[in-house]
Amino acid sequence: MNHGERVRSVTTLTRTIAHSEQSTYLEVPFEMPENVEELHVSYVVESHGEPKAVIDLGVRDAARVRGWSGGARSEFTIGREKATPGYLPGELTPGNWAVLHNAYKIPEAGCTVTVTVECVYHTPRWLKGDLHMHSVHSDGKFTLEENAAIMEELGCDFTAMTDHNAVSQNYAYPRNTSIVMIPGTEFTTNFGHSNFLGVADPIKDFRVKGQEDVNAKLAEARQNGAKIVLNHPHCDFCPWEWDFNVDHDWVEIWNGPFTARNERALQWWHDQLVSGRRLVAIGGSDTHRPDPYVKHAMPCTWVYASAKTVDGILDGIGQGHVLITYAPDGPFVDLSCGSYMVGDGVPAGELAREVRLQADDLKAGDRVKLLSSSGVEQDVEVTEDGALTLRCNAAGKRFVRAEVWRQFEAAGKMLLATVTNPIYFD
Repeated sequence: MNHGERVRSVTTLTRTIAHSEQSTYLEVPFEMPENVEELHVSYVVESHGEPKAVIDLGVRDAARVRGWSGGARSEFTIGREKATPGYLPGELTPGNWAVLHNAYKIPEAGCTVTVTVECVYHTPRWLKGDLHMHSVHSDGKFTLEENAAIMEELGCDFTAMTDHNAVSQNYAYPRNTSIVMIPGTEFTTNFGHSNFLGVADPIKDFRVKGQEDVNAKLAEARQNGAKIVLNHPHCDFCPWEWDFNVDHDWVEIWNGPFTARNERALQWWHDQLVSGRRLVAIGGSDTHRPDPYVKHAMPCTWVYASAKTVDGILDGIGQGHVLITYAPDGPFVDLSCGSYMVGDGVPAGELAREVRLQADDLKAGDRVKLLSSSGVEQDVEVTEDGALTLRCNAAGKRFVRAEVWRQFEAAGKMLLATVTNPIYFD
């Protein structure tokens, strides 16, 4: 299901090139609009006679040449963080741009070049990915390229390679992928793990002796701009045994397959919400190697992001615009209260208090729950595959959030299939 169409504009430009222009560089100018996230250019050459025309391709912005592929490519893409090889990613500054051509070989009768310029605008939309994964840069078996290719095949948008106490992966990310590679490292101690997201080199030394050292490392990561996640806090083997009052942004309530450790984390998080905390919940597969149960993007974290960039995704998480599904194709839940969505706080003066749940990709037998600071508001069994709409009055509630539970035959029981972050009420 599509959870956010991208807005785009397409301009077609035609340039006739005469034989007299052979061996010259030509420009096909166009205006770069405001608020563009991605530029895609393609061209087609129609020769008017023999020999066949040969036209090279490149582009300039208002300040410099941004890329050149000669005759090697018939199209290219430039984004904020990634671009086709031969082209420079970065800001797509509004103003006068031009597609560049080298009229390398032109027949006597000339040729016609048709250029298509497609601008994709910054469009807030749901993106999905995995915020906890390992590679050969620590104890994982997958290369960075293999991880990116698997995530692409799953239709995901982003991943964070959080290798244990390592940062080399952040300097070796593959560029020729559509996956946004979020810089990350898993701060791994003998008494708990924490992910640092968003910066390539958050701390200089991971070794700690006690709580004071842990506090200092978290402070260093914070100073360097990292977002801090408490990982699998109620795991059987490596729980968070340091002080829970340490500086952190988010908590990983769902790590790998949904088992008792995740159920404990889910209940702990709910208790935090009831106490009045507004704590963003995320998930991650913690994939290390090929495994029948621990797989990429299982669970899958969905983020309503302003742009498909590192900053856009992390900002969306910071706003709590997050839900988690057991897999990339798990049931999607849209929770809203008027114009407010998951993670938002509805102001005290807002009269509307009706929360609307729209769930898609459900299966017969699923259980859809609406929970609040007062407990379970609704618990509905799905009778047929498809979609479901629920509503509840949130008057007097601190928050409302949603869960979907599903019978998984491999486990022989009902397990969590989807969980949303709450909508809060002031």
